[in-house]
This record gives sequence, structure tokens and C-alpha cells, in this order.
Amino acid sequence: MIRVNKVSMKFNLGIEKNFSIKEAFISAFNKKRRPKRNDFWALKNVSFEVKKGEVIGLIGSNGAGKSTLLKVVSGVMKPTTGKVEVNGDISPMIELGAGFDMELTARENIYLNGAILGYSKKFIDEKFDEIVDFSELRDFLDVPVRNFSSGMVAKLAFSIATIVNPEILIVDEILSVGDIKFQEKSKNKMMELIKGGTTVLYVSHSLESIKDLCDRVVWLEHGEVVKIGPAKKIIEEYYKAQMGEEMPKKVS
Repeated sequence: MIRVNKVSMKFNLGIEKNFSIKEAFISAFNKKRRPKRNDFWALKNVSFEVKKGEVIGLIGSNGAGKSTLLKVVSGVMKPTTGKVEVNGDISPMIELGAGFDMELTARENIYLNGAILGYSKKFIDEKFDEIVDFSELRDFLDVPVRNFSSGMVAKLAFSIATIVNPEILIVDEILSVGDIKFQEKSKNKMMELIKGGTTVLYVSHSLESIKDLCDRVVWLEHGEVVKIGPAKKIIEEYYKAQMGEEMPKKVS
């Protein structure tokens, strides 16, 4: 279903995000003003496979490369080297609410975000009440999303993204959105998708949710694969390493 083959991803930290056209023109004539290169490898020679219907968890410290890997698999980023093969339609839940227009109301954003995800207006019309009921935001439908809390935005985005059963689900920390009640609903929805045969690539700092949901785990540190194996076994080893015990050698 998913094959990640020797994938590496390089960023140049020396070029700032706000490096303007004016600055680029000036730097072309002034070597001192040119941004210095500071290459950072977020992923290094990462390889693994995900079979149809399998649920794979990605664990690792902050900055290990987990979210970058999800974006590469989703097609949001192109790897510097290596290749990703995906057989099936992907529904990425990486940055919930990223497709929203904050000036529009929740009602308008349901249709906007649905269109971005490839849903027709007819389909959204049919699923509208289901989306709203799951999000628990019926009283706020005609409120601009700019007035929503981050939890409310995430709840609305999650409700739209999971209205269909995707072939492949790419998930980044979405089970921590909203209040405790909504987190439980989110987890139950994930279990429903998994039981329906959806293939899942899942990132979370919650080792319990990884253990509950995942078949296998890919452990990353500093952009490299440390170990791949059964969820319970790898999580136990990861926990011991985090608590200061000896770090196992990386896979060759």
C-alpha cells in the first residue's frame, strides 16, 4: 500500500522564510548579504513498507522527522533523494484547519474544506448534518472561524475529514484535539475506520494510543530509523531509552 524507499529530506536553514525579492536582488550584488547555507537533514535514508489495512505508528523525540515523513508520504513535500510509492487515495490529517478561510463562517468552511478534499456540493449537502453533529458546533455555524478556539477549529476539520472512509489515512496528533469527550469520539471514529480496512500511518506522542491502535511501530531519531517492529515491543524499548537507559543501535 505504501513503500518508502531510502528517503532523505534536506532543508536549508540559512534561507529564512521571509527572505524577500528585494533582499534576493541585493544579495545578488553583495556577497555579504547572501544567506549562508546551513543544510539540515530532517530524514536520512528512511525505508519501510505499510501493507493494506495495516496501522503503523511513528514515534520519536521532537525533531525526529515524524511530521516531515508524513508530509513526504502525503505528497506535500518531495524528498531530496529516495522514492515513495502509494497505492490508494490518501486522506491526510496533518494540519487540521489548514484549508479554512478564517474570515468565512463554519457553515461556509464546511463546503470550502469539503471541496478541497474533493467532495461534491451534493455530497456535502447530504452529509452536512452528520458533520455538524459530530463536531458539536451547531450553535456556531454562522460564526466566522476567526472567532473559534484552536480546539473548535480542529473539531470542525476532523469532522469534515473523516466523513468518508479513505483507503489511506495519514494522521498527525489529531486524537488530542478538543476536550476529553471529543477525544474519545475521535478515537472511536479512528477505530471504526481501522476496522473498515483503512490503512493508517499515525504519529502521536501518546504511547498508549500508539499501543492501542497500531500493529507495528517505526522509531525515528534525528531523521533515521532506529527500529521497526511490533508496537508493544518497540514502545517498551523507546520508553526505556527516553528514561535514560542505553539507546539501541540503528537498523542497517
